Amino acid sequence: MIKKWYLLIFVALCGACTTTSKQQNMALEWLDKPAHVQAAAIQSGELTSYDLVSGYLARIERLDTDANSILAVNSQALEQAKRIDAKIENGENVGALAGIPVLLKDNIETSEMATTAGSMALLNNMTERDAPIVAKLKASDAIILGKTNLSEWANFRSESSISGWSAVGGLTRNPHLLSRSACGSSSGSGAAMALRLASLAVGTETNGSIICPSSMNGVVGFKPTVGMLSRTHIVPISFSQDTAGPMTNNVQDAWLMASIMAGSDGKDSATKAADEHVIKTPKASLISTDLKGIRVGVVRYRQGDNPHVLEAYENALNSLKNAGATLVDIEDFEQPDSFWADSYNVLLAEFHASINEYLADSPADIPARDLASLIEFNKGDDRELVLFNQDIFEKSLEAASIESEEYKSALALIQQTAGANGIDTLMKQHNVDVLVSPSNSPSFLIDGVYGDHSPGGFIGIGYLAAVAGYPHLTVPAGEVKHLPVGLSFIAGKWMDEKVLRIGSVFEAKHGFTITPGLLPSRLDAPELKPLTDGIVSK
Repeated sequence: MIKKWYLLIFVALCGACTTTSKQQNMALEWLDKPAHVQAAAIQSGELTSYDLVSGYLARIERLDTDANSILAVNSQALEQAKRIDAKIENGENVGALAGIPVLLKDNIETSEMATTAGSMALLNNMTERDAPIVAKLKASDAIILGKTNLSEWANFRSESSISGWSAVGGLTRNPHLLSRSACGSSSGSGAAMALRLASLAVGTETNGSIICPSSMNGVVGFKPTVGMLSRTHIVPISFSQDTAGPMTNNVQDAWLMASIMAGSDGKDSATKAADEHVIKTPKASLISTDLKGIRVGVVRYRQGDNPHVLEAYENALNSLKNAGATLVDIEDFEQPDSFWADSYNVLLAEFHASINEYLADSPADIPARDLASLIEFNKGDDRELVLFNQDIFEKSLEAASIESEEYKSALALIQQTAGANGIDTLMKQHNVDVLVSPSNSPSFLIDGVYGDHSPGGFIGIGYLAAVAGYPHLTVPAGEVKHLPVGLSFIAGKWMDEKVLRIGSVFEAKHGFTITPGLLPSRLDAPELKPLTDGIVSK
């Protein structure tokens, strides 16, 4: 339903595209450039927002059929671009992202479009509200180009879920190898940025949902300190772990986005200290050129045993060393036996409370106003339970109250383990400025029978940053059999700018990029076709 609506709108938009061939060619030259470079060109008059937006809309139509990353486009985007161009032509002041098209994960509210979280229950969730982070993007004169698909309910509905699938949007695939997962839950944002279907994108994370799709799609992803960005008017899972964050094609763009979206919000108590830890705009004076004096904690105990990933990891570490960093190996870390069970129970408890509050607060005409009625809605819908069940919803309904001692004790244990006794202690004991590890294994196969499962296991220490609420940046670091792998940079609470600064130096020194091939599978790679087609006798 949504896809048909999207295509009709796009046809109408394309009918309005009257740019000349010269203008169109000029726009194409700019589509793959960094957003901060595009923004400077728009403000100088070298490029128009209208041409840039038109170029991305055409690219979406041409490239997104197989990856299926875009759920809906903003029918007002071209008119908004015209208004920005007119302001610039008239010499009016504009914001730092003037005319830059941004994609939002479809659990983030914007006034122009419905916010569905991928669920049929929220198909008509037209709230006509802007989430505060979206309001900040608009205040900087950015243009919301559209909504990206996601793992339904941010991948918190079923223990046998398929990452990248939602009842509303269908399945998002990894654009490098289409048989592989785009990872969840910000799958659409990750795939869209890999294909460069917009200048910038926003994802959300509770535990890995920015970092995993960024690393597995070969883009930059930044999960800021929880409380750096407002969560108001974003479909929630956990008030102790949820945050939005940038998903971009380079660290400087992520840094710029974070600096614009950050700040306190009276409706989100977690942000009360955000203004005391401002992320400065990444001007030249802030961007380091080397890592002399920086000590890097090299996480060994969660690096996995895949020889190809380890080779990429060692190459990345060599780049850090060549940039002047001192590397310090970290061989072990112990956590309580109950950590994983307690982590899950905390999310179950917080989701029940959070989703009830969100559903009750929506001004739209939606059929479910609490978790219990949402479960009943899913039972009666033709699409929702076809692929997998809703056992997480059902467990959340029966979970301990957030007022209970059981919940409070579990929350204290996991936050202490991940934060004070985890990242903080590791950094202090080894006297390091940042921790690094592989972000994740290469993407796993999409499996409609068993759901998500990674043969090599899930690696890295992103879960510690997620539970502690600490900043985590992933930067593309290498390629394993046509699939990207990322390098993670993690530090303590409010150390967001330090993480971004170190990551930006690594990116510049390491110099790795990867372009999606939209291959059906690795066996379809041109260099492998002669080997997979067999010997042809003549």
